[in-house]
Formats: sequence, C-alpha cells, structure tokens
Amino acid sequence: MAGSVLEINDLNFDTEVLKSSVPVLLDFSAVWCGPCKALAPVVEKFATEFAGKVKVGKLDIDDSPATPSKFSIRGVPTIVAFRDGKEIGRHVGANANKELLAKLAGI
Repeated sequence: MAGSVLEINDLNFDTEVLKSSVPVLLDFSAVWCGPCKALAPVVEKFATEFAGKVKVGKLDIDDSPATPSKFSIRGVPTIVAFRDGKEIGRHVGANANKELLAKLAGI
C-alpha cells in the first residue's frame, strides 16, 4: 500500500477521521474482496495527487468491525467522505475514479 494511504482502525478512527482538519476519504474494504483490490490503485493515486488537501485512509472491516457497524456499511468497497467529523458523501462499488473521489470529498 502506498505511504499516502493511512491505515485506519477502530482505535484511531476518531483521531484520524472525525478530528481531522482536512476532509477525509475512507475506503472500507476487506482483504478477501476482489473489487476492493481493483479499487485500491485508484484510491492510492488519488491520495498521492491530493496529498495535503484530503486525508485518505483504508479500514479493514474484518479487523475493525465497530466503525463499519456504526456507519451502516453493508458492502465493500464503500468509500465515505468526512468533513468536520460528519459524513458528507458515500460511494459503494469499485467503479470509482479520481474525479468522483474529488467530488465526493468536496474539492
């Protein structure tokens, strides 16, 4: 995984996502999920291109089940955008591109 994509989990979620001073795109995924693997390069490229403007993270739903449950994540991959501690957008599925992610993050 690229260094620009943060590993988010139930323990650091509040600090890294809800208390972030910049918008956050969080990729809810799982290691067994084929579409998640297909989406990963798009997310990594977005994280590199928008470094400093948007924080990008990945959360494994099996390793950290409390956060996906709290946000009603029903399938993976799901990308959720947060700003000022609140959800501002959501996309379900692997058919995302850089432009969609930017729109989702409000940039």
